[in-house]
Amino acid sequence: MNVSQRKVYYFDNNATTRVAPEVVEAMLPFLSEFWGNPSSAYHFGHQVGKAIDHARAHVAALINADPREVIFTSCGTESNNAAIHSALVTHPKQRHIITTRVEHSANINYGEFLKKQGYEVTFLPVDSEGKLDLTGLEKAIRPETALVSVMFANNETGVLFPVAEIAEICHRQGVLFHTDAVQTPGKLKIDVKALNVDFLSLSAHKLHAPKGIGLLYVKRRTKFQPYVMGGHQERGRRGGTENVASIVGFGRAAELAMAHLDEENTRVRALRDHLENTILSTISNTIRNGARDPRLPNTSNIAFDFVEAEAVLMLFDQLGICVSSGSACTTGSLDPSHVLTAMGVNPMRARGSIRFSLGRYNTDEEVDYLLKHLPGIISKLRAISPLNPGHTDNPEYHVEAARIKREKEMIN
Repeated sequence: MNVSQRKVYYFDNNATTRVAPEVVEAMLPFLSEFWGNPSSAYHFGHQVGKAIDHARAHVAALINADPREVIFTSCGTESNNAAIHSALVTHPKQRHIITTRVEHSANINYGEFLKKQGYEVTFLPVDSEGKLDLTGLEKAIRPETALVSVMFANNETGVLFPVAEIAEICHRQGVLFHTDAVQTPGKLKIDVKALNVDFLSLSAHKLHAPKGIGLLYVKRRTKFQPYVMGGHQERGRRGGTENVASIVGFGRAAELAMAHLDEENTRVRALRDHLENTILSTISNTIRNGARDPRLPNTSNIAFDFVEAEAVLMLFDQLGICVSSGSACTTGSLDPSHVLTAMGVNPMRARGSIRFSLGRYNTDEEVDYLLKHLPGIISKLRAISPLNPGHTDNPEYHVEAARIKREKEMIN
């Protein structure tokens, strides 16, 4: 296999992140020297089990949990599914769950599956900024509601949800609450005690650890039914031989995430703001999708009218620039983003929207490189667009441009 050595300008950290060199270093001994099964009775296996315990303590510290409340899973999707599954199985008379229309596909698709099995699922709407109406959420809770699941931060727009307030609403009515916090660690402080959530999902590859490892936080004394049946691993809550090297990497990444939290909220945020503000002020007919605040410090979703995002991505790729048009889990779909659609963004604009998600390895020089090439790409694509904003006699262009101007004025 030939791997290209060209320079990569990576702005898609919400899809996945570079594995930190420190994480690779921590993992290597468990791929070459300490390869025993942690469940074995002999010392060679026991020392591997101790490494898992050490990693569990670090990821628990990342979210301010007791290590006994952490279950290692294969990914965020499994963690989300496991939380919903457990709530329904442990409360068999309560056959209703609530989530939102802008969740990750892990929740959306599992909810659609449950509907086919005879369960009731409420998908709550959001407003044009991607925010949730808490009054509507409270009204949607019924006596037969087993669980409410609302993400901590949206993966496409970065918009944050008031998780602590939602948990309080749920607990007042005796309902369990789960949050998909996959996009949050390393960017925002997570404190499960302050948030008072019952379940919380994370995925290691979003915080500079390898793919294929995640966790589910289960609040102490919360009833839990395993989603993956097997042996006694994870104190009987998730069967299957542990992915030791990746668990160790997750633990090291959790340490680094805590150490770099201030950088994400200062230097990375400043890079994001520079990128976003420059695009909005120098390229016509552009607008930010989603609320300005509260928002993840690394994420900007911008609509470029009169172009197809996929065409921008192709031209960017030729320059070594990596961005996305939405969630990596929906890449290849011809449908506009379900998140932007739920926010009321018209299909044409949604198809011209690009997500920029930065990380701690991004530099000023990389942002400047992107900004240097982006205006020419947009201009080139608009010149061949069916609406062609370069033609001053095109009435559709002027109507659309005037509408965008009004929306920008309202936002600002």
